[in-house]
Amino acid sequence: MQYEIKGTPFPVVECRLENNEKMITESGSMVWMSPNMEMKTTGTGGLGRLFSGEKIFQNIYTAKGGNGMITFGSSFPGRIEAVDVSAGPWIFQKSAFLASEETVRLSIHFKKKLGAGLFGGEGFIMQKLEGRGLAFVEIDGELVKYNLKAGQQIVVDTGNVAGFSAGVSMDIQTIKGVSNVLFGGEGLFNTVLTGPGEVWLQTMPISGVAGALIPYLPTGGSN
Repeated sequence: MQYEIKGTPFPVVECRLENNEKMITESGSMVWMSPNMEMKTTGTGGLGRLFSGEKIFQNIYTAKGGNGMITFGSSFPGRIEAVDVSAGPWIFQKSAFLASEETVRLSIHFKKKLGAGLFGGEGFIMQKLEGRGLAFVEIDGELVKYNLKAGQQIVVDTGNVAGFSAGVSMDIQTIKGVSNVLFGGEGLFNTVLTGPGEVWLQTMPISGVAGALIPYLPTGGSN
């Protein structure tokens, strides 16, 4: 499979497949393709995806009768990034997954620690990508990468965590000080990421955009 990521701020990834090569994607992500791409819908997402609010069904596209082309598009202003999971699993924010080669496995990753589970927001339920090959993920806004050494930490607003390699651990930290909580405007909790491993941070999470728009939305009622 060969690919090219095109466009901004709503990018697409154009994938060129050899005969009988397959791509897996969330439903609704395909934007255009060659006529010989055959689609099959599967429910292999499992009950974990159902309970997490994710889509159960995924689409498998196969190039039939020769080489094929298929393009997947982002749903929010930002970037599409390729990640190779062959060297080890990656954990990403919920709904980051866009598409992947057939050999990549997607599953729900539940944060087991109580603090993260109860208060982590986007950090509680994440996506795990593992197996072999390339996957494509959506990043909200721009992407900033850090390589953390063993024991090195970075404190991040939860919505800005796009993903991290499997060696990185994640926990939730309560913001200290009553005045900070009441007047700081930063919420109650931050995410603490601890190395070793690579951390991907996004500059414009959907949750932040939604929160900024709420005061300007119509409240209903009649004139």
